[in-house]
Amino acid sequence: MRFNKKFFLNLHLWLSVPFGLVVAVTCFTGAMLVFEDELTRAVRPGLYEVVPLGEPLDVGALAASVAATLPDGVEVTGVAVSADADEAWRVNLSRPKHAAVMVNQYTGEVLGEAGRLPFFSVMFRLHRWLMDSRDGDGGVFWGKVIVGASTLAFVVVLVTGVVVWWPRSRRALGKSLQIPLRRGAWQLWRGIHVAGGMYALVLLLAMAVTGLTWSFPWWRTGFYAVFGVESQQGGDRHRGDGGGGKDKDGGTAFVSWQRALDAVSGVAGEFSRMTVSDGKVSVSRAGWGNVRASDIYTFDTATGEVTGRTLYADQPDSGKMRGWIYAVHTGHWGGMAGRVLSFLAALLGAALPLTGYYMWIRRLARR
Repeated sequence: MRFNKKFFLNLHLWLSVPFGLVVAVTCFTGAMLVFEDELTRAVRPGLYEVVPLGEPLDVGALAASVAATLPDGVEVTGVAVSADADEAWRVNLSRPKHAAVMVNQYTGEVLGEAGRLPFFSVMFRLHRWLMDSRDGDGGVFWGKVIVGASTLAFVVVLVTGVVVWWPRSRRALGKSLQIPLRRGAWQLWRGIHVAGGMYALVLLLAMAVTGLTWSFPWWRTGFYAVFGVESQQGGDRHRGDGGGGKDKDGGTAFVSWQRALDAVSGVAGEFSRMTVSDGKVSVSRAGWGNVRASDIYTFDTATGEVTGRTLYADQPDSGKMRGWIYAVHTGHWGGMAGRVLSFLAALLGAALPLTGYYMWIRRLARR
């Protein structure tokens, strides 16, 4: 047992030393992104909040008015309608990727472009790619590879850390889960590293193994296979924002959007958001669990009559898996409580390499 623990300790150390700084950056930036939506809305309330003034405008007319202001080559692809009367509607655009504008649904005023604040853009690029950009010539995406390799090493470090930590008795277990606050810097940093790592272990492992699905195709395929799901690239996503605002004859199809929303509202029940696009309405309830779960309704673009329905339970498993991966990785699986826990776990994850470096360098200095 001593030999095994020594082996795992060495593996734990020599994987932590080269990858620790990247892990710290990845965990810290991930923590910063947990409450991006709330902080963005707090900083830019005029973009997302409106004063209800009677009934909102016809969603088709609203989409048409926005479309009339767009440059050539850019189209309205959908409108996201919130169940909250004081939340502005989001009008999705075809270009650039993920582009949208927020609109006052009572006055028709375009409030501004929806997008990440500069701080969160930096945090996201650091978190995913260490500020690197994809090589247009098809070369190695080094930032993505380094983050992926560091996350993979982090999984091994967490597992080996459990083996090294495993106490020999119940009394030792109690002591190993304490963070002493008044016994000097060494005991404090060691407590954060050891006890803090154990407290955050499950969430850190969950965030790491789900994050790796975006880094390596082979990991994604294996991860899906563990749950008996076949990994697919696109083709089964129901995003509710695809399709343009033009029908095959070149005329606008916006006129049927309000009738489709009214028809779906009559049968869908309570919802948090409905997104209408050309021939499709996506209904999201955004509760606990998979926050990207939605029911899909199709409608006749000429009349707005509902022609079909695909409930979330009947949708492809690969699409459900993507939604669960996102929810677990970002902490959205458990409402606000889950996000707070994920935020704290990510901060502890960022502290683990730093406290580990402190302990390692101090030992080297003593020797």
